[in-house]
Amino acid sequence: MAVKIRLARHGKKGYAFYHIVAADSRAPRDGKFIEKLGTYNPNTNPATIDLNFEKALDWLLKGAQPTDTCRAILSYKGVLYKKHLLGGVAKGAFSESDAEARFNKWLGDKEGRIASKNDKLAADARSAEKARMAAEAKVNEERAKAIAEKKAAAEAAAREAEAAAQAEEGAAAPAEASAEGEAPAEA
Repeated sequence: MAVKIRLARHGKKGYAFYHIVAADSRAPRDGKFIEKLGTYNPNTNPATIDLNFEKALDWLLKGAQPTDTCRAILSYKGVLYKKHLLGGVAKGAFSESDAEARFNKWLGDKEGRIASKNDKLAADARSAEKARMAAEAKVNEERAKAIAEKKAAAEAAAREAEAAAQAEEGAAAPAEASAEGEAPAEA
């Protein structure tokens, strides 16, 4: 029986979530599998990978063949590198303690790169938020200025209308007074 390490799709349409499984190569993609090794969620940035390192390494040592995507995932997590180092130990190229030291050094470097990527993503998100807030503040200032100009124009128009009404009342009052004054003289 040929065993493959591959992905089994789960999740909803357009939002895939995968289980990393060891399965018979003749079994359907989402069908029967021998053992679940972990999960892979490509929807997050960076992708979330939860892998049982020892089980995956055990299946590789037994001869299971990973698919291309699973090979990339196993390489990212260091399972393939660990298998490579164990092969060197079996051939006598170096001792097991040297292999463990090399793997731990590689793992530390890898964790540093992942942490720096996470920090960069967080910094980019913060700077994008600052830029968005600055643009929003600018728009708000422009709106406030436009509203203030409208209010000032409305107040000026109201003053002009009031002054015109007072001028009409002032002009109409002497005309009425002169008209009233002339009317009794005629009578």
